[in-house]
Amino acid sequence: MTMTAAEPEERDPFAGLPEEDPDVLARLHARLVEDAGREGVLDVTYRTLDTPAGQLLLAATDQGLVRVAYAVQDHDAVLRQLADRVSPRILRAPGRLDEAARQIDGYFARRREGFELPLDWRLSKGFRREVLAHLPAIGYGRTESYAQVAAAAGSPRAVRAVGTACATNPLPLIVPCHRVVRSDGSPGGYAGGAAAKRVLLDLEAAA
Repeated sequence: MTMTAAEPEERDPFAGLPEEDPDVLARLHARLVEDAGREGVLDVTYRTLDTPAGQLLLAATDQGLVRVAYAVQDHDAVLRQLADRVSPRILRAPGRLDEAARQIDGYFARRREGFELPLDWRLSKGFRREVLAHLPAIGYGRTESYAQVAAAAGSPRAVRAVGTACATNPLPLIVPCHRVVRSDGSPGGYAGGAAAKRVLLDLEAAA
């Protein structure tokens, strides 16, 4: 009878490594953000924030908040668009957006009616930019029709263009396109979806 040597037991090459430490990883990530900013290789930072109207993606440049997006807009797609239109040097850095998150939390808690944040307008140009510039003048708890906004922007017949400007608003909530409704008073469309728009309008109406 022929005897064969027992095959050596396979070993997990990673078995001896320590388990991941979330605190250590967080510190390493913070160091990466700090180093990238200091060396000028970080152009866009972002974070997410849960709100009663849904999860928001917040993105900023050195000039200010450049993008706010709802989850229904696909955050991964929004980040790819930012990479194409602003810079591919993007990094998740929640701490750099703490003030924006604090003000948004205050809005939903009814502690504030507007925002005091620097904004980077590079994603909006031409007539759309003119429309968005008017929207902060629509006071908290008030609404205007698309036709009223068109007139205020100097082009009374450009009602459809106003709708497009609101639909493509790169800074929804902060720049309050949710306060633009149809002439019959119904909410109309919204980048964050009908439910999110209703949440915002009801929140402000309750105050």
